[in-house]
Amino acid sequence: MARKFNVPDFYRSSVISTVKEARRITDPRKKDLSPSVIDFGPVRFKLARHFGFCYGVENAVEIAYRAIDENPGKRIFLLSEMIHNPRVNGDLQSRGIQFLRTTHGEQLIPFDELQPGDVVIIPAFGSTLEVDAELRRRGVDTYAYNTTCPFVEKVWKRSKQIGERDYTIVIHGKRLHEETRATFSHAEQAAPVVVVRDLFEAEQLAAVITGKEDVEYFLEHFADRFSDGFDPDRDLTRVGVVNQTTMLATETQAIADLLRRAMVERYGEENVADHFADTSDTLCYATTENQDATLALVREDADLAIVVGGYNSSNTSHLVELCSQAMPTYFIRDADEIESSNLIRHFDPEEGEHLETADWLPDVRPLTVVLTAGASCPDALLDEVIEKLTAWFPDSRSSEEAVQPFLEVAA
Repeated sequence: MARKFNVPDFYRSSVISTVKEARRITDPRKKDLSPSVIDFGPVRFKLARHFGFCYGVENAVEIAYRAIDENPGKRIFLLSEMIHNPRVNGDLQSRGIQFLRTTHGEQLIPFDELQPGDVVIIPAFGSTLEVDAELRRRGVDTYAYNTTCPFVEKVWKRSKQIGERDYTIVIHGKRLHEETRATFSHAEQAAPVVVVRDLFEAEQLAAVITGKEDVEYFLEHFADRFSDGFDPDRDLTRVGVVNQTTMLATETQAIADLLRRAMVERYGEENVADHFADTSDTLCYATTENQDATLALVREDADLAIVVGGYNSSNTSHLVELCSQAMPTYFIRDADEIESSNLIRHFDPEEGEHLETADWLPDVRPLTVVLTAGASCPDALLDEVIEKLTAWFPDSRSSEEAVQPFLEVAA
């Protein structure tokens, strides 16, 4: 039986949570990726089969709120944002938690201000070994409230295993992302490490592996993204690929396939096992499920898509990328970004721009809206989006009527 986490009720919802429970009952093995349809009459919502809080996020949320309950009167800090959702981080701050760093590692509160007995929560992305050592030197217990996602720790463990077998670790990730910084720190204890952002950069690395490009090319194109003492001639003869767990799983696999082909080109198919480590078991199940469910979702007919999540959320931005390939897509952090049926504020993750779009809601009936969210987004935020949109259709069914089919299954 799946573990039940003690997540505050205000993050749950009456509509979305009911739908999720009904799908859990009817599809316990999670084989059916077809969307759930909530029909309000003039507007209907197609929900992805998988979205919202994953195991790692629920675990982190539970630990963070337990830290608050168990330490009245103590100073409580988060190393950085616990997860990439402004609603969650804002609520924790309102309860007195202070952030020590930004998501990119800039110091907000000097570690020198920490005292023995202060509580420091390690976020779901994990922490570098260097930061752990800094905190322990100041008498801070880094184990009591460590919310590091188990699937991130799995990547660390696998990196160590293949590193000890003399494979270089190639991390598919964003170099400055908290999780990639942490994985880099752990991996370089066992092996040389280099980070690639995408398939394009993997192609550049493959050119070095096959000898089409030289050391100078590597140093120019991968500056600040490899471990100290990295020698391309020595360290790119045996590699294994792991990932920042929130990246596109299909892209990670494509990068692994590309680098494997480069090894075949250089050493021959019969020798490739000595030069390329299979690490496909490190892909995060939740990220993969959410992305697979989104791919199934965009094959459905719909007028537009709304994706809800923090604008600095990597996994959410990839869901936006998938939806954008099929239909007009609006990435919003919450329902407050929906100004009216004529104006929506949203974010373009590819360009890093905040946008405003007028006349965004098509004048069609029934209106079909694809709705999904990132792994760090509370269900309650999707309820708010549904409530705001249905209010513009006076002849809509009530929420109770719309979810009745799901209530009957969950009863």
